[in-house]
Amino acid sequence: MKTVIIASKNPVKIEAVKIAFEKMFLQEKFEFIGESIPSGVSDQPMSDEETLQGATNRANNAQTQFPDADFWVGLEGGLEKIEDEMHSFAWAVVKSREKIGKGKACTFILPKKVTELIEQGYELSDADDIVFDRQNSKHQNGSVGILTHDVLTRTSFYIDMVTFALIPFKNPDLY
Repeated sequence: MKTVIIASKNPVKIEAVKIAFEKMFLQEKFEFIGESIPSGVSDQPMSDEETLQGATNRANNAQTQFPDADFWVGLEGGLEKIEDEMHSFAWAVVKSREKIGKGKACTFILPKKVTELIEQGYELSDADDIVFDRQNSKHQNGSVGILTHDVLTRTSFYIDMVTFALIPFKNPDLY
C-alpha cells in the first residue's frame, strides 16, 4: 500500500485527491492522509504564479515533514484579475521521489459583488459566505458549486486538476 500525504485537512481536497488517484491507478491501494501544511504564500493568492508556488510549497513541505510517504500533494486555489474580471482557478502539484506532476483547474469568472469583497481584502471563501449567505463554503461546494448550482462542486473541480497532475505517473516512460 502506498501512502499519499495531502497537504490539507479540508475534506473537499482530500476526497478529490482520493478519487483522482483511485481512478488513475485502479490496481493500486493507497492510504490517504490529510495534514495541515503551510503554503508559504498569501492566504488568498492573487496570481497564477503565486497560486502554483503555493501548491508547490505545500507538496515540498509535506515531503519534508513526512519523508517516508510515497506521494505528496499540494493544492492551492487562486485568483487573478484580468481587465475588470476576477478569475478563479486552482493548481495541484503531485510529487514522488522521482517525479513531479502539475495540473491546473479550469478558470471561471467571479460575480462583481464577490470581486468587490476580494478587492477589500476578503478571501474568496469569506466573500462567498457573505454574498451567498453561507457558512464555511470552502469545506463544502465552494464558489464553483454555488455558481453552477452544484453541476460542478469544489470536489469535482479539483478531481480533474489532480488527474492532470498524475499524468507523468501514469505515463512514466514519457516523463
